[in-house]
Amino acid sequence: MPNILLIEDDVAFSAMLERFLNKNHFEVITSYSSADALEKLSEHSFDLVFTDLRLPDDDGIAVLSKVKAKFPGLPVILMTSYAEVNTAVEAMKKGAFDYISKPFNQDEVLLVIKNALRTDVKVPKEKPGVAAPDEKPGKGSGSRSARQRVKGISNASSKLNEYINLVAPTDMSVLIIGDSGTGKEVVAKAIHDNSKRKDFNFVAVDCGAIPKEIAASEFFGHIKGSFTGAVNDKKGHFEAANKGTIFLDEVGNLSYENQIQLLRALQERKIKPIGSNKEIDVDIRLITATNEDLVKAVENGTFREDLYHRLNEFSIKVPSLHDRKEDLMIFADHFLKLANEQLDKEVVGFSDEVIALFQSYKWPGNLREMSNVIKRSALLTHGELISKDALPAELVNPKPEQSTVRRSFSTKENEKDLIVNALAEVDNNKSKAARLLNITRKTLYNKLKEYNIEP
Repeated sequence: MPNILLIEDDVAFSAMLERFLNKNHFEVITSYSSADALEKLSEHSFDLVFTDLRLPDDDGIAVLSKVKAKFPGLPVILMTSYAEVNTAVEAMKKGAFDYISKPFNQDEVLLVIKNALRTDVKVPKEKPGVAAPDEKPGKGSGSRSARQRVKGISNASSKLNEYINLVAPTDMSVLIIGDSGTGKEVVAKAIHDNSKRKDFNFVAVDCGAIPKEIAASEFFGHIKGSFTGAVNDKKGHFEAANKGTIFLDEVGNLSYENQIQLLRALQERKIKPIGSNKEIDVDIRLITATNEDLVKAVENGTFREDLYHRLNEFSIKVPSLHDRKEDLMIFADHFLKLANEQLDKEVVGFSDEVIALFQSYKWPGNLREMSNVIKRSALLTHGELISKDALPAELVNPKPEQSTVRRSFSTKENEKDLIVNALAEVDNNKSKAARLLNITRKTLYNKLKEYNIEP
């Protein structure tokens, strides 16, 4: 049974992560400081180190360096709430196996652990629709949204399901368009699950979270010693998805150089890990997603036209939650069931007052926002029904819609102004600014660095 050293000073989060890892057959020893962790490393044998970026007596980069100095072959994974690009690059250069941004979901953690350990760790299936990483290919997708899909009954949902069923049996590349939080990855997984590739891997990649400096390594892998910090061979996402499906989320965030690398791999169906002279044949189906207007990006010269046409053999528009009103309580019941399973609660449903609030609210964050609201409310609920008191303030007393700011990025010309205005409107709260701009927090951090914005 693999032994993990968890270094995390947030006691509540540490306890939650420890329970989860124990359930999945990992031995965990917890440390709340760098000094204590180094002492435990000298006393015990570990297969993996999980360390937070921010510790009371040190930082994760320093811990990484100390661990690698004494135990060069021990894989280290960093956890951070900040998703800082420069930190990720520095961590990879200093030998980190990978990094994960909080909050992260369970199957993502399991996939990273399995890759780090490079063993056939038996990880049992915990919940319906959430697959363990070592099941048959295709069942352990590593997807951040790997859960049972709710099809819905609205006209918008029916059209979406029709398109999924139509394109799934083919091998066409699919471009999924939709606002942030609408469930684009769930749609991609549904296409994979109904395709002839369903018995092979579904690999989901968040392009908005990959710094351009390490994108080639993430996509195509590298061999030991190919660059500073490459202490082990690493299999890239393309090789991991061989014979299956690779899903590239937020594809519009790829740098121009990374777009060229991606196009070459798609054209030749061959990849070459960094530092290797050997080409690897890959047979993959490509599904991509974006909440940006790629047509305008092509017109502005920030996205390659030839790559756009290769990605867009078939496009699917995922409707917003506001356009699926008939499905509202179907989704709410689904998320409540998930929350009960994850929190070990037995909340039965929603009060009439809450249902009315749900139906009148605009849900700018779509399904992701609803999932978060219901999980938080379920945690705060002690009775059988979620009441108004358990809901967040922004849902009970929503502000007037910010039509001047709330829009998806469509051109590079106005991105910086939109970001600056959004940050000013929410007093530099990055999470709120990301929601206002209809992008993920990871994307916002990358944009802040790209435009050198210091809020």
